[in-house]
Amino acid sequence: MLLDSTIVLMKLGIDTGGTFTDFILLTGQGIATYKVSSTPDDPARAILAGLRHFFPHPDDPAAFLLPDHLEIVHGTTVGTNAFLQRRGAPTLLVTTKGFEDLLVIGRQNRPSLYDFKVERAREIIPAENCVGVRERVLADGSVLTPLAAGSGRRLRKICRARGIASVAVCLLHSYANDRHEKEIARALLPLAIPVSLSSAILPEFREYERLTTTLINAYLAPVISSYINRLTDTLGPHALSVQRSDGNMLPADPAIGERAVHTVLSGPAGGVHGAFHLAAAMGLARIITFDMGGTSTDVSLCDGRPTLSRDYRIDSYPLRIPVMDIHTVGAGGGSIAAIDAGGLLHVGPESAGADPGPVCYGQGDALTVTDANLFLGRLPADRFLGGAMPLYPEKVALKMASLGRQLNLSARDAALGIIRLVNVSMAKAMRAVSLERGHDPQEFTLFSFGGASGLHCCELAAELDMTEIVVPARAGILSSQGMVMADPALDASQALFLRGGQIAEPTLDRCFAALVDAKKKELLALCRSGSLQIDRWADMRYQGQYKNFPGSFHALHHQQFGYSLPDTPLELVSIRCTVRLVRPKPALPRAAAPARSVPVPDGHVPVEFADGCRQTALFSRQGLRHGHTVAGPALIVDDYTTILLPARFHLRVDSLLNLLIRRD
Repeated sequence: MLLDSTIVLMKLGIDTGGTFTDFILLTGQGIATYKVSSTPDDPARAILAGLRHFFPHPDDPAAFLLPDHLEIVHGTTVGTNAFLQRRGAPTLLVTTKGFEDLLVIGRQNRPSLYDFKVERAREIIPAENCVGVRERVLADGSVLTPLAAGSGRRLRKICRARGIASVAVCLLHSYANDRHEKEIARALLPLAIPVSLSSAILPEFREYERLTTTLINAYLAPVISSYINRLTDTLGPHALSVQRSDGNMLPADPAIGERAVHTVLSGPAGGVHGAFHLAAAMGLARIITFDMGGTSTDVSLCDGRPTLSRDYRIDSYPLRIPVMDIHTVGAGGGSIAAIDAGGLLHVGPESAGADPGPVCYGQGDALTVTDANLFLGRLPADRFLGGAMPLYPEKVALKMASLGRQLNLSARDAALGIIRLVNVSMAKAMRAVSLERGHDPQEFTLFSFGGASGLHCCELAAELDMTEIVVPARAGILSSQGMVMADPALDASQALFLRGGQIAEPTLDRCFAALVDAKKKELLALCRSGSLQIDRWADMRYQGQYKNFPGSFHALHHQQFGYSLPDTPLELVSIRCTVRLVRPKPALPRAAAPARSVPVPDGHVPVEFADGCRQTALFSRQGLRHGHTVAGPALIVDDYTTILLPARFHLRVDSLLNLLIRRD
């Protein structure tokens, strides 16, 4: 769909996923969407294909012509993929002498206490790139040992000799006194390479978490900066912002690399943000988001607002920054089904990705969840991506028959087994964000989006005894829709150790004011439009406790652990703030009045369910209007997603053209 480029204001959301890159364009004329296969070797190629689709150049089919008043918000997996594949920049870690092994030692916590074959996560940088300097700052900020003379000269020599492209500096107790870190940064200026200081990235105690967060930022800074700079050079003088991991966005200024770590959950955060805003428009406050794409599934719980976490781990390394509390499992449409050494079927976490993709794409050789859905009749081969992408069911049939023989099963039972296993994996993830944290999933609405979620949402709801499901109008691209709803924001934190009666409001007000004012000036220098909104948190704990909780401490502690100790002294360990420029959100189109017609199926197709084969009504989603109802079994086919409605489920279309599904 092409829109008139003379519209005064346009917002374009771009979500680069592992399998597809999604686009949504909002203007005064309405909404246009587009989806194209991702290009993992160079994500910008898929983005440029989308820009050519929306804004073709009148004289050059290989080029595009962007309108003047276009705002672009981009969710990128570049940083995440670079870290997981260890393709970041050659990085030097500078720490206090004697603490060079902190990255290797880490924490004593073990995820698998009795696993004798547990493997450590791959190292971020080689051990020889962890360098100590002689200095010592105490916990109260006093200097015990000044920074050794000649430290800067020595570090410059090391960087040049080893081809270092980025430096992370994390000195002991620098959250209390950043003088030595700043001295090192000044000494490294002649190298003209990024330098990440822990006192700027995360000025809080707990050395290991501060070190890993700072190191990952430094490791990704040149990668993110290079990618964004290439993109902005191609786009020209148009406003480009990057989706942050907490649902807000960052203007893509030249200093984007200084905040590279905030892009790690860029894409999934857009999905939760989009679901939350849409749920609010529908009057729903309590939702569990279910985003199943081609590579993975992301789930998150929103109880009145999105849940944020500062205990996120990427490949076992902690990131102590605010991120959407998203639980990710390697379960997507492209998740590979294989037989393990014990002769049992397992699904994921490996994915066929966009290239070679599932067997049904014509190039892949490994069966996937998408292949199983196609084989079972749940995915009409002639309507995939609106019929734009051909599928090859005959190739899937041969592979599925072979898999069944290896398992001593029929091909049908092998395909149903793949679906059952991937559903179990996703249900476990949903329990992790709900039941394991004191929430009953039956009290929440399942918000189902992503290209593959519609085929699994009803079975998952039944598994968790959830009775309400929402499939948004643009379920296949909701992450990109969330991006155009994001606001520019910056956050900051500060270590602040107070106990009992020391936790006084005047003290907190004074400390918060200094923190907020600094970030307010920084944000207004990047972006002028919007209404300022300030969020403040105080991280607290019971005296002597390890884990911190923000805000309403006793209530949060009781919810998560089932008890609270109101008579036990509290400790405040840090304060945090987020400064946001809130902008008017684009209005989503609503239907004026319910349709008086009755939806007529395009036909009936055989679909395999666990209890047998059923003739199933086939509906085009474009034909469903506000007020229409459909009872299962049915398949609702959209350009970017297909919804399976089993027997005992029925749906109604609301005024926003969302599908409201209930279980009988």
